[in-house]
Amino acid sequence: MGVCLSCCGNSAEEANLMPSPEERRQQQLEAAERRRLENESRGVKNPQSVRRQQQRAEDLERREEEAARQGGANPNLRWQTS
Repeated sequence: MGVCLSCCGNSAEEANLMPSPEERRQQQLEAAERRRLENESRGVKNPQSVRRQQQRAEDLERREEEAARQGGANPNLRWQTS
């Protein structure tokens, strides 16, 4: 009789199949982060190279902005006419 009741009723194991709402949110956040990382690297053969190129571009942009601030109205390049 005990066997019949265990298969027909809700057992303790079945009640614990659904995670708590907090655990579910955490799992969803982790899954979203994994998807974001996969999408970032999609189509990129060498992610380190891409990061280096991005870093170089940021450095160049930063230097140009700094030069523009320091140069002000007196730029380093001058027009020469002959």
